[in-house]
Amino acid sequence: MTKWVQTLIIANVIMFFVEQTAPGVANALVLQPRYVLTEPWTLVTYMFLHDPRSITHLLFNMLGLWLFGTRVEERLGGNRFLALYFISGLTGAILSLFFSPAAVIGASGAVFGIMLAFARFWPDVQILMFWFIPMQARFAVMLMAAMELWAGLRGTGGGIANFCHLGGFAGAWAYLTYLEKRAGVRKFRAATVAPVAKENLVNYKRIDTQKIHEVNRDEVNRILDKISAQGIASLTAQERLFLSNFVPPDDRVPPVS
Repeated sequence: MTKWVQTLIIANVIMFFVEQTAPGVANALVLQPRYVLTEPWTLVTYMFLHDPRSITHLLFNMLGLWLFGTRVEERLGGNRFLALYFISGLTGAILSLFFSPAAVIGASGAVFGIMLAFARFWPDVQILMFWFIPMQARFAVMLMAAMELWAGLRGTGGGIANFCHLGGFAGAWAYLTYLEKRAGVRKFRAATVAPVAKENLVNYKRIDTQKIHEVNRDEVNRILDKISAQGIASLTAQERLFLSNFVPPDDRVPPVS
Protein backbone atom coordinates (compact mmCIF):
# COMPACT_ATOMS: atom_id res chain seq x y z
CA MET A 1 0.00 0.00 0.00
CA THR A 2 1.40 3.38 -0.98
CA LYS A 3 1.93 6.26 1.46
CA TRP A 4 -1.04 8.49 0.70
CA VAL A 5 -3.49 5.68 0.03
CA GLN A 6 -2.65 4.31 3.48
CA THR A 7 -2.92 7.76 5.08
CA LEU A 8 -6.31 8.46 3.50
CA ILE A 9 -7.68 5.08 4.55
CA ILE A 10 -6.52 5.62 8.14
CA ALA A 11 -8.06 9.11 8.19
CA ASN A 12 -11.41 7.80 6.94
CA VAL A 13 -11.44 4.96 9.46
CA ILE A 14 -10.64 7.35 12.32
CA MET A 15 -13.43 9.69 11.27
CA PHE A 16 -15.86 6.78 11.10
CA PHE A 17 -15.22 6.11 14.79
CA VAL A 18 -15.51 9.84 15.54
CA GLU A 19 -18.97 9.72 13.98
CA GLN A 20 -19.91 6.95 16.40
CA THR A 21 -18.60 8.68 19.51
CA ALA A 22 -19.01 12.39 18.75
CA PRO A 23 -21.90 12.86 16.29
CA GLY A 24 -21.96 16.60 16.98
CA VAL A 25 -18.46 16.97 15.55
CA ALA A 26 -19.38 14.92 12.50
CA ASN A 27 -22.52 16.99 11.90
CA ALA A 28 -20.37 20.09 11.54
CA LEU A 29 -18.42 18.44 8.72
CA VAL A 30 -21.32 17.21 6.56
CA LEU A 31 -21.82 18.99 3.24
CA GLN A 32 -25.19 20.76 3.53
CA PRO A 33 -26.01 22.64 0.31
CA ARG A 34 -27.99 25.36 2.08
CA TYR A 35 -25.10 26.09 4.46
CA VAL A 36 -22.20 25.76 2.04
CA LEU A 37 -21.55 29.53 1.86
CA THR A 38 -21.23 29.81 5.64
CA GLU A 39 -19.51 26.42 6.05
CA PRO A 40 -17.20 26.20 3.00
CA TRP A 41 -14.87 23.71 4.72
CA THR A 42 -17.53 21.05 4.28
CA LEU A 43 -16.65 20.91 0.57
CA VAL A 44 -13.57 18.99 1.74
CA THR A 45 -14.51 17.49 5.09
CA TYR A 46 -17.53 15.62 3.71
CA MET A 47 -15.08 13.28 1.94
CA PHE A 48 -13.97 11.83 5.28
CA LEU A 49 -17.44 10.95 6.57
CA HIS A 50 -19.50 7.83 5.87
CA ASP A 51 -22.88 6.51 6.85
CA PRO A 52 -22.49 5.83 10.60
CA ARG A 53 -25.36 3.32 10.52
CA SER A 54 -23.48 0.86 8.34
CA ILE A 55 -19.81 0.08 7.86
CA THR A 56 -20.48 -1.13 4.29
CA HIS A 57 -20.35 2.42 2.87
CA LEU A 58 -16.88 2.90 4.33
CA LEU A 59 -15.62 -0.56 3.34
CA PHE A 60 -16.57 -0.27 -0.33
CA ASN A 61 -15.00 3.16 -0.69
CA MET A 62 -11.79 2.14 1.06
CA LEU A 63 -11.59 -1.06 -0.98
CA GLY A 64 -11.84 0.97 -4.18
CA LEU A 65 -9.23 3.44 -2.92
CA TRP A 66 -6.85 0.60 -2.12
CA LEU A 67 -7.40 -1.40 -5.31
CA PHE A 68 -7.12 1.50 -7.75
CA GLY A 69 -5.35 4.19 -5.76
CA THR A 70 -2.17 2.24 -5.07
CA ARG A 71 -1.27 1.88 -8.73
CA VAL A 72 -2.40 5.40 -9.60
CA GLU A 73 -0.24 6.88 -6.82
CA GLU A 74 2.74 4.84 -8.01
CA ARG A 75 2.14 6.19 -11.50
CA LEU A 76 1.55 9.85 -10.69
CA GLY A 77 3.57 10.33 -7.53
CA GLY A 78 2.28 11.46 -4.14
CA ASN A 79 1.64 15.14 -4.79
CA ARG A 80 -0.24 14.65 -8.05
CA PHE A 81 -2.18 11.75 -6.57
CA LEU A 82 -3.36 13.92 -3.64
CA ALA A 83 -4.29 16.71 -6.04
CA LEU A 84 -6.27 14.24 -8.14
CA TYR A 85 -8.05 12.88 -5.06
CA PHE A 86 -9.13 16.23 -3.64
CA ILE A 87 -9.97 17.80 -7.00
CA SER A 88 -12.23 14.83 -7.78
CA GLY A 89 -13.90 15.10 -4.39
CA LEU A 90 -14.34 18.84 -4.74
CA THR A 91 -15.86 18.70 -8.22
CA GLY A 92 -18.09 15.89 -6.99
CA ALA A 93 -19.36 18.15 -4.22
CA ILE A 94 -19.89 21.10 -6.57
CA LEU A 95 -21.83 19.09 -9.14
CA SER A 96 -23.97 17.58 -6.40
CA LEU A 97 -24.81 21.08 -5.10
CA PHE A 98 -26.23 22.05 -8.49
CA PHE A 99 -28.44 19.01 -8.87
CA SER A 100 -29.53 18.01 -5.36
CA PRO A 101 -30.49 19.79 -2.12
CA ALA A 102 -29.62 16.71 -0.06
CA ALA A 103 -26.69 16.52 2.35
CA VAL A 104 -23.66 14.63 1.06
CA ILE A 105 -21.08 12.45 2.82
CA GLY A 106 -18.56 9.91 1.61
CA ALA A 107 -15.30 9.55 -0.30
CA SER A 108 -17.08 8.22 -3.39
CA GLY A 109 -16.51 11.30 -5.56
CA ALA A 110 -12.77 11.21 -4.88
CA VAL A 111 -12.60 7.42 -5.34
CA PHE A 112 -14.50 7.62 -8.64
CA GLY A 113 -11.87 10.09 -9.82
CA ILE A 114 -9.14 7.61 -8.91
CA MET A 115 -11.01 4.90 -10.82
CA LEU A 116 -11.16 7.09 -13.92
CA ALA A 117 -7.40 7.71 -13.66
CA PHE A 118 -6.80 3.97 -13.40
CA ALA A 119 -8.88 3.36 -16.52
CA ARG A 120 -7.05 6.12 -18.35
CA PHE A 121 -3.61 4.68 -17.56
CA TRP A 122 -4.53 0.99 -17.87
CA PRO A 123 -7.61 0.90 -20.13
CA ASP A 124 -7.21 -2.76 -21.12
CA VAL A 125 -6.84 -4.20 -17.63
CA GLN A 126 -9.85 -6.32 -16.72
CA ILE A 127 -11.74 -5.60 -13.51
CA LEU A 128 -14.77 -7.36 -12.05
CA MET A 129 -17.80 -5.16 -12.66
CA PHE A 130 -20.43 -5.78 -9.97
CA TRP A 131 -17.83 -8.19 -8.46
CA PHE A 132 -18.40 -10.96 -11.01
CA ILE A 133 -18.51 -9.57 -14.59
CA PRO A 134 -14.99 -9.26 -16.14
CA MET A 135 -14.73 -6.05 -18.15
CA GLN A 136 -11.94 -3.83 -19.42
CA ALA A 137 -11.42 -0.83 -17.15
CA ARG A 138 -12.29 1.76 -19.80
CA PHE A 139 -15.63 0.12 -20.58
CA ALA A 140 -16.39 -0.33 -16.89
CA VAL A 141 -15.95 3.40 -16.27
CA MET A 142 -18.09 4.25 -19.29
CA LEU A 143 -20.85 1.95 -18.06
CA MET A 144 -20.66 3.36 -14.54
CA ALA A 145 -20.87 6.93 -15.84
CA ALA A 146 -23.93 6.06 -17.95
CA MET A 147 -25.62 4.33 -15.01
CA GLU A 148 -24.92 7.22 -12.64
CA LEU A 149 -26.25 9.76 -15.15
CA TRP A 150 -29.38 7.68 -15.78
CA ALA A 151 -30.09 7.19 -12.09
CA GLY A 152 -29.37 10.84 -11.31
CA LEU A 153 -31.67 12.23 -13.98
CA ARG A 154 -34.48 9.82 -13.11
CA GLY A 155 -34.08 10.26 -9.37
CA THR A 156 -33.76 6.52 -8.82
CA GLY A 157 -30.46 6.61 -6.93
CA GLY A 158 -32.00 5.52 -3.65
CA GLY A 159 -30.07 7.96 -1.48
CA ILE A 160 -26.88 7.65 -3.56
CA ALA A 161 -25.20 10.90 -4.61
CA ASN A 162 -25.06 10.08 -8.32
CA PHE A 163 -23.99 13.54 -9.42
CA CYS A 164 -21.21 13.53 -6.85
CA HIS A 165 -19.86 10.42 -8.54
CA LEU A 166 -20.16 12.03 -11.96
CA GLY A 167 -18.43 15.12 -10.63
CA GLY A 168 -15.57 12.92 -9.46
CA PHE A 169 -15.20 11.54 -12.97
CA ALA A 170 -15.34 15.05 -14.45
CA GLY A 171 -12.78 16.48 -12.04
CA ALA A 172 -10.33 13.65 -12.63
CA TRP A 173 -10.71 13.93 -16.40
CA ALA A 174 -10.12 17.70 -16.29
CA TYR A 175 -7.08 17.42 -14.01
CA LEU A 176 -5.40 14.66 -16.02
CA THR A 177 -6.11 16.53 -19.25
CA TYR A 178 -4.53 19.64 -17.72
CA LEU A 179 -1.44 17.66 -16.73
CA GLU A 180 -1.09 16.24 -20.21
CA LYS A 181 -1.44 19.63 -21.84
CA ARG A 182 1.22 20.96 -19.49
CA ALA A 183 3.30 17.87 -20.38
CA GLY A 184 3.29 16.79 -16.73
CA VAL A 185 1.92 13.30 -17.29
CA ARG A 186 3.60 13.04 -20.68
CA LYS A 187 7.02 13.73 -19.16
CA PHE A 188 6.30 11.22 -16.43
CA ARG A 189 5.46 8.59 -19.00
CA ALA A 190 8.54 9.38 -21.03
CA ALA A 191 10.69 9.01 -17.92
CA THR A 192 9.27 5.64 -17.01
CA VAL A 193 8.91 4.04 -20.43
CA ALA A 194 12.60 3.67 -21.25
CA PRO A 195 13.64 1.31 -24.04
CA VAL A 196 14.06 -2.28 -22.85
CA ALA A 197 15.57 -4.78 -25.30
CA LYS A 198 13.96 -8.17 -25.83
CA GLU A 199 17.22 -9.74 -24.72
CA ASN A 200 16.67 -8.34 -21.22
CA LEU A 201 13.51 -10.43 -20.98
CA VAL A 202 14.85 -13.65 -22.46
CA ASN A 203 14.46 -15.52 -19.15
CA TYR A 204 11.01 -14.18 -18.36
CA LYS A 205 9.78 -17.76 -17.86
CA ARG A 206 11.75 -17.92 -14.62
CA ILE A 207 9.68 -15.16 -13.03
CA ASP A 208 7.98 -16.51 -9.90
CA THR A 209 4.62 -14.73 -9.87
CA GLN A 210 3.81 -16.07 -6.39
CA LYS A 211 6.61 -13.92 -4.97
CA ILE A 212 5.25 -10.76 -6.61
CA HIS A 213 3.08 -8.42 -4.56
CA GLU A 214 -0.61 -8.78 -5.40
CA VAL A 215 -0.74 -5.14 -6.52
CA ASN A 216 1.50 -6.05 -9.47
CA ARG A 217 0.75 -9.76 -9.90
CA ASP A 218 -2.28 -9.38 -12.16
CA GLU A 219 -0.41 -7.08 -14.53
CA VAL A 220 2.57 -9.44 -14.69
CA ASN A 221 0.26 -12.37 -15.44
CA ARG A 222 -1.50 -10.36 -18.13
CA ILE A 223 1.81 -9.53 -19.82
CA LEU A 224 3.00 -13.15 -19.60
CA ASP A 225 -0.28 -14.29 -21.16
CA LYS A 226 0.21 -11.77 -23.93
CA ILE A 227 3.70 -13.15 -24.62
CA SER A 228 2.30 -16.69 -24.76
CA ALA A 229 -0.40 -15.67 -27.22
CA GLN A 230 1.39 -13.10 -29.39
CA GLY A 231 5.10 -13.36 -28.68
CA ILE A 232 7.49 -11.09 -26.83
CA ALA A 233 7.72 -8.72 -29.80
CA SER A 234 4.09 -7.75 -29.22
CA LEU A 235 4.88 -6.01 -25.93
CA THR A 236 4.77 -2.24 -25.76
CA ALA A 237 7.72 -0.28 -24.37
CA GLN A 238 5.81 0.24 -21.14
CA GLU A 239 5.01 -3.46 -20.79
CA ARG A 240 8.66 -4.40 -21.40
CA LEU A 241 9.83 -1.98 -18.75
CA PHE A 242 7.26 -3.19 -16.25
CA LEU A 243 8.10 -6.87 -16.81
CA SER A 244 11.85 -6.23 -16.62
CA ASN A 245 11.41 -5.26 -12.96
CA PHE A 246 10.53 -8.86 -12.13
CA VAL A 247 13.15 -10.77 -14.13
CA PRO A 248 15.69 -12.26 -11.68
CA PRO A 249 18.73 -9.92 -11.55
CA ASP A 250 21.25 -12.58 -12.49
CA ASP A 251 19.25 -13.39 -15.63
CA ARG A 252 19.35 -9.91 -17.06
CA VAL A 253 21.72 -8.90 -19.84
CA PRO A 254 24.23 -6.36 -18.45
CA PRO A 255 24.07 -2.90 -20.03
CA VAL A 256 26.56 -2.14 -22.79
CA SER A 257 28.91 0.71 -21.92
